[in-house]
Amino acid sequence: MAFEGLTEKINSTFKKLRGKGRLKEADVKEAMREIRMALLEADVSYKVCKDFTKQVTERCVGTDVLESLTPAQMIIKIVNEELTKLMGSDTKHININPNGPTVVMLVGLQGAGKTTNGSKLAGLQKRQGRNPLLVACDIYRPAAIQQLKVCGEKLGIPVFEKGTQDPVQTAKEAVLYARQHGHDMVFLDTAGRLHVDEALMNELKSIKATVKPDEIMLVVDAMTGQDAVNAAQSFNEWLDIDSVMLSKLDGDARGGAALSVRAVTGKPIKFSGIGEKLEDIEPFHPDRMASRILGMGDMLTLIEKAEKAFDAKKAEEMEKRLKSNRFTLADYYDQLVQLKSMGSMEEILAQMPGGANLKGVKVDEKAMARTEAIILSMTPYEREHPNVIAASRKKRIAAGAGVKVEDVNRLLKSFEQMQKLIKQFSGPGMGKKMKRMGRMGGFKGGFPGF
Repeated sequence: MAFEGLTEKINSTFKKLRGKGRLKEADVKEAMREIRMALLEADVSYKVCKDFTKQVTERCVGTDVLESLTPAQMIIKIVNEELTKLMGSDTKHININPNGPTVVMLVGLQGAGKTTNGSKLAGLQKRQGRNPLLVACDIYRPAAIQQLKVCGEKLGIPVFEKGTQDPVQTAKEAVLYARQHGHDMVFLDTAGRLHVDEALMNELKSIKATVKPDEIMLVVDAMTGQDAVNAAQSFNEWLDIDSVMLSKLDGDARGGAALSVRAVTGKPIKFSGIGEKLEDIEPFHPDRMASRILGMGDMLTLIEKAEKAFDAKKAEEMEKRLKSNRFTLADYYDQLVQLKSMGSMEEILAQMPGGANLKGVKVDEKAMARTEAIILSMTPYEREHPNVIAASRKKRIAAGAGVKVEDVNRLLKSFEQMQKLIKQFSGPGMGKKMKRMGRMGGFKGGFPGF
């Protein structure tokens, strides 16, 4: 994941500060030197690093931090605030045109993920109740139009294309078409190049002058580090962009682009691509990203993911079953599926407070898949009544799931312990009992995958 190396080094620096108790000015300056080196290694621009550490140092030394009972915690708080400010302070949204279709012009270098991430953004707007239209204005890259069509088909979003017609004319016709057919958002997928050149910029400037987009959004590859910042600077000088979307933020990017783009261009990062699926996009929250970088987790994003995976009807049914002390392997499977829809276990752990300290925890994603296979190899009756699963049935289930009998035994043992726990805490006053369970530390047996 992005920022992993940066998070590790910053946490190591904070650990040293906590170990000293009372701090001197020299301790703060030494810590800031280490943070500056960590930022430079993360491919943050030198000027941004220098200005950032200077600002943090002035706030730490120029206040009562050193006299505080918990100076290390105060420094962490200041670093968190300054990181948030560096990335834009608050969450920004697309500039919506109240009088007609909102035109978003997507620009960027070739290979930055402009077509895919532009489609992701259109899909996100559709899920929020809007009626978007994708427009193919890249007539130079082979299969660019076909790629946009495939994305549009998967998302259920129409694609406006005119083959190799002049992109400026295509953009103009697309906006008119959107107005006539009730599309309230238009996403222009423009051409890219391997590097910024005058011919590309002149075409983009012509599209801008013709359709007057409400937002020019630059898509940059987070994995290209400082090059992404240089590209952002060039596009901003030519087109005066309105915002930035970071793609591939789920990769092993060092994260420098996210920390530098806002400071260098003065334009906000509004969205980030966080995976390969067309649903893998989220608004960019500077405060949450700062918390992630400092190893404090990102519980708000985790809660939002849980809400998306949450099935209210199933939850109501589950509550009734728990109150009546009824929990089956079918219920267990449903919970597993909902958990999987939130992302990988590593992603979930990384967004929990202290997730950075769980680096040594091994998460076996295949174990969860094996658990699913075992449960699906059972008959509906066996899932409802696991006590009937004797040796011969275990062999059949193991063979059907492609696992060993020991794996079936392990799952049944874990499930049996869960049932005992539910029996202990179900019935009247379940809420209070569950709180007690949390204080006691849950149960042994483990969720599949750990």
